[in-house]
Amino acid sequence: MGGTHDHLQVPKDFGKAFAIGTALNLAYVVVQVLSGVFAHSLALLADAGHNLGDVLGLLLAWGATKLAKTRPTPYRTYGLRRSSILAALANAAFLLIAVGGITWEAIRRLRQPVGVAGSTVIWVAAIGVALNTLTAMLFMSGRKGDLNIRGAFLHMAADAAVSGGVVLAGILILFTHWVVLDPIASLLINAVIVWGTWSLLRDSLKMALDAVPEGIDPIAVREYLSTQHGISAVHDLHIWPLSTTETALTVHIVKPDGIIDDSLLCRLKDGLHDRFHIAHVTVQLERGDAAHPCEQEPEHVV
Repeated sequence: MGGTHDHLQVPKDFGKAFAIGTALNLAYVVVQVLSGVFAHSLALLADAGHNLGDVLGLLLAWGATKLAKTRPTPYRTYGLRRSSILAALANAAFLLIAVGGITWEAIRRLRQPVGVAGSTVIWVAAIGVALNTLTAMLFMSGRKGDLNIRGAFLHMAADAAVSGGVVLAGILILFTHWVVLDPIASLLINAVIVWGTWSLLRDSLKMALDAVPEGIDPIAVREYLSTQHGISAVHDLHIWPLSTTETALTVHIVKPDGIIDDSLLCRLKDGLHDRFHIAHVTVQLERGDAAHPCEQEPEHVV
């Protein structure tokens, strides 16, 4: 049996960005709730609920980023890297649950409209545009490499757009006095939230179920391994996420000469890392002896 292992990578530290983003959004949530109650604006309260979800999501992602850096132990052999996946999944689920409650209240207000202070809505939402844009920029550099960071960036960017929509609703209410625009705006906000959250829920759920991460083609990985010199067959290939930033692979390769070739293992490790961004590789070498077949060779066997 042969193995090759790359050191688990430490995710980039976004601690300062999380701290600033959490503080700004928490303060804004308080302002939105007080202003929404004063102005009788469901649109503001809906956006406040969304921003509160983002605060909790930022805290979850921040905590998971810290946990992902813990060292492996004899009983947690990968450390706590998987916590980043669970945090992303919990964040997406929480937001969708919050949307359900806000939608219910919006439908009620469509039947029984309530007066809204349009000018208050405009100024509070305008502050949100600025704060959410600033917070989104804090996570812009890491949005492509980490699902948690991507979730934070997308939520903040969506919030900026949503707050812009609330500003527009406030202006229309101010000039038309159509208070029904407030629950309509909240329903539109919810649609944006669901649209922005769905991909996060889908990707985090796939990761939690050990699906092959997005951007990695398992057929291409198998072809790459099969075409390496000295390898006659490949089976029992598994690719799964260790965290939102790291991918692992295990595989059995048939090498008829039976020689444990460290240089081959290093080439495989480097090739899988460079071509597919797979950082943790374990390879089992076999000779393909028909008298002692591998029980895990059939594709349907796990």
